[in-house]
Amino acid sequence: MRQDIDFLLIGSGIGGLTFALKVAEFGTVAVITKKSRQESSTNYAQGGIAAVISSEDSFESHIEDTLRVGAGLCKRRVVEQVIREGPRCIQQLIEWGVRFSVVADGSEKRLALGREGGHSHDRIVYSSDRTGAEVENALLDQVKNHPNIRIYPHHLAVDLVVLEEPSGLLRCYGAYILDVENGQVDLFSAKITLLATGGCGHVYLHTTNPDIATGDGIAMAYRAGAVVSNLEFMQFHPTSLYHPEARSFLISEAVRGFGGILRTRKGDRFMEKYHPDGELAPRDVVARAIDREMKLSGDAYVLLDLTGLDEKRLQERFPYIYQRCLEYRIDITQEPIPVVPAAHYMCGGIKTTLEGKTSIAGLYATGEVACTGLHGANRLASNSLLEALVLSGRAAGAAIDEIKRTPPPPRSLPLLEQKGKHDSEEWILISHDRIEIQRLMWDYVGIVRSNHRLVRALRRLKLIAGEVEDFYHRAPVAEGIVELRNLALVAQLIIRSATMRKESRGLHYTTDYPDRDDRHWRRDTILRRPKFRAVPA
Repeated sequence: MRQDIDFLLIGSGIGGLTFALKVAEFGTVAVITKKSRQESSTNYAQGGIAAVISSEDSFESHIEDTLRVGAGLCKRRVVEQVIREGPRCIQQLIEWGVRFSVVADGSEKRLALGREGGHSHDRIVYSSDRTGAEVENALLDQVKNHPNIRIYPHHLAVDLVVLEEPSGLLRCYGAYILDVENGQVDLFSAKITLLATGGCGHVYLHTTNPDIATGDGIAMAYRAGAVVSNLEFMQFHPTSLYHPEARSFLISEAVRGFGGILRTRKGDRFMEKYHPDGELAPRDVVARAIDREMKLSGDAYVLLDLTGLDEKRLQERFPYIYQRCLEYRIDITQEPIPVVPAAHYMCGGIKTTLEGKTSIAGLYATGEVACTGLHGANRLASNSLLEALVLSGRAAGAAIDEIKRTPPPPRSLPLLEQKGKHDSEEWILISHDRIEIQRLMWDYVGIVRSNHRLVRALRRLKLIAGEVEDFYHRAPVAEGIVELRNLALVAQLIIRSATMRKESRGLHYTTDYPDRDDRHWRRDTILRRPKFRAVPA
């Protein structure tokens, strides 16, 4: 079946919903989301949104912090534009109903501001320790009341519909969408398509990401012929809860900004050995420090100690973290939290302009799936939600202009036919490839890499990807195989990007090239599929 809309949005996080609200006055909007409406990386974001709010802060300071942490790969023009639009975006969220935390300032109240690693000033606007959930729910309230917007929960994008024009230009005309509950694949044809699919944390064994983060947007865009960039820069969050019953629950960086201390299991503080800012060092430094301390000691985790802090203030500032840890029988006011690093945020992605445009006409990307030039080789904490807000607004403006001169999608676009019959026994065998991919990536393409590890991982991944691709083309389209196919592809792209960069920079550290090389490598890594079919057969 075919559905025709003006704007197709794949993903329902802060990027997709912001875009939807801004374009809905200019056409019909379909929002595709894999799970429930609330399930997105935005919903899991604890820390907050970085923005220059205080009179003691400045745009110049925020810009310099971002450039410093980005390790020489940030695009200054992008950094300046995003940061200068930050305060306006915060005001827009407040107008949409987001309730940020406030503090008393004399007889009035003002926005509460926190500080996280890499920041030189207090500039993190937050809502307790559930900022993402607060923003997500407010945006959903706005979206569900708009007559031009329809959300499709439990739907999964399979592949983009891309045609090559006589001039050689590639143009996107929507996507093939799987209704997970009934197994039907429909063609959603659209003049404008936005990828806001989030990250790819589930390429790794340990991640703070929700289950939906399987790299779908990057995989679909690459298969369609779009340029992807800097995929070697996966940010590992230094502190996820280490507990056999917890699924990599994130302990926000704001906890260290609040005064938390990292210690070995013996109780020794160690971060001052690695960086003058101690626990407030950039995330890549903290993650590598923890990794090294664990390897030196043989311990499976380190400790994040909050026991010397004011108990009441701690519970008021981090009620969600406090309650979740209690569920695992850890009272953070009385005992240190066992923590380990976990895959958290992809700083690379689909290469875009400041307006969210990809190398394919009619195809936009915003949020974690995009590589805009803001983060460079390492993301400054809480710049991610800011980027999604600013770039989604700019993308919406560009898309509104483009749709006015874009012809309707051709009536001849093919439907995606279901193939074969489901073989449950073979699927059980193939599904084991998911955990093998995750273990390979964790062991060989993690916080510390080497040429040998990368070559070995890529060789094994090519074999796995071949098996997965063969099964995909013989079996009916289903959620599990679509995600597995995407994971296998994105894992290979990460390794290829890491192999290309012959230096250590930001989040990419290799023992074969331990030093930063600005002479040869102050540039992006670029990947593009050399041969592709414009429309999947």
